[in-house]
Amino acid sequence: MDEIVIGIDIGTTKICTLVGRVEDEKSIRILGVGIEPSDGIRKGIIVDLPAASQAIKRSVEKAEGTAGLEITTGLVSLAGAHVSSVNSRGATGIPGGIIAAEDVARALEQAQAVAIPHDREIVHIIQRGMTVDGQEGVRTPIGMHGYKLEVETHIITAAAATVDNLRQCVGAAGVEIQQFVLNPLASAEVVLTENERQMGVAVCDIGGGTTDLAIYVNGDVWHTMVLAVGGNHITQDIAHGLRLPLSQAEEVKKQQGFATRSGVGIEEYFSIRPFGEDHDVKINRQDLAHIIEARIEETFGLIMQEVKRSGYDGLLPAGMVLTGGTSALPGIKRIASEVLGMPVRTAQPENLTGLVEKLSSPAYSTSVGLLRWAATMTEHDVVLSSGYNKRRRSKGEKNMDFNAIKNWMKRLLP
Repeated sequence: MDEIVIGIDIGTTKICTLVGRVEDEKSIRILGVGIEPSDGIRKGIIVDLPAASQAIKRSVEKAEGTAGLEITTGLVSLAGAHVSSVNSRGATGIPGGIIAAEDVARALEQAQAVAIPHDREIVHIIQRGMTVDGQEGVRTPIGMHGYKLEVETHIITAAAATVDNLRQCVGAAGVEIQQFVLNPLASAEVVLTENERQMGVAVCDIGGGTTDLAIYVNGDVWHTMVLAVGGNHITQDIAHGLRLPLSQAEEVKKQQGFATRSGVGIEEYFSIRPFGEDHDVKINRQDLAHIIEARIEETFGLIMQEVKRSGYDGLLPAGMVLTGGTSALPGIKRIASEVLGMPVRTAQPENLTGLVEKLSSPAYSTSVGLLRWAATMTEHDVVLSSGYNKRRRSKGEKNMDFNAIKNWMKRLLP
């Protein structure tokens, strides 16, 4: 029987519950879709528990109705400025001189022994690379001769109270959270190629309330961050600049918006009715583009600062891949490339079958990415004593001859 996977993407503007069936390594058939406007969520954080719970419940019930299945467990997206990350190393001696799975487990435990404040919760521990007796770049150390094993990890944490609120909201909808997945990591599952991951690339998911960034080098996650700016800030700028209600400003952004002034003609106009006016007023599209361009330049300036702060700005020959709802704004790719000084492309989910009518948009990269993430998890996802989420390395382990050790490692590695 094909594996059924479920993802709940809880965003600032929408909640999207998807039910999928894994048909092969690359293809997922969408069986159920439940898309609801978000309520009680601001910048990725729950601000109204009852309202958010009801919105999540409606989304889950819609997906159950279209799939004809009851949803009891699933993966849930996580974002918000409360998310932070740290790199940590762990080392262990090899008593027998030949590396066993237990030695890898011991090294990973050492890497996890980093000082985490009591009000933070570890969401992901991602193994970045291993070193055996000073030899770096080891991918699968089991069976190798050596005396010292070192493992480098990327540890992502979130505010424990915020995560508990999210857990409570999803639980109120009758769903148990199998695992939280950081937004850009989920999006990366569907928008990045293996070649880009190896070369060095940044994935930037620009949603309504947050902009989420993950940097991949040599196939692994090297840096993650979440900025509390997104498409809603552009909408607010338009609302202020043109004196419009937020709902109308959002429609104007979607229908008339352009990321650069030079991308629209000087004689292009559209009609709206601002506050305090009795009749429609003509607005020049260049004036609208001027408002949008200023905010987008500022956003990518903040992203560039973060990339430079990470120290990996010189390691991204594949540039940046934009996704998320705001990345669909015409002209955004050009302005991003100018500000960042690197190649930029926009991406959306692909290789989907079934109920995909609404999902072929950058706005649903995280939603579909949750399904892809679930498909690459082990059947028996291991949770260590500290309750850390684990995810297996889905690539690079298939050629091992010793199946028992391979399965052990699959369960252990993030």
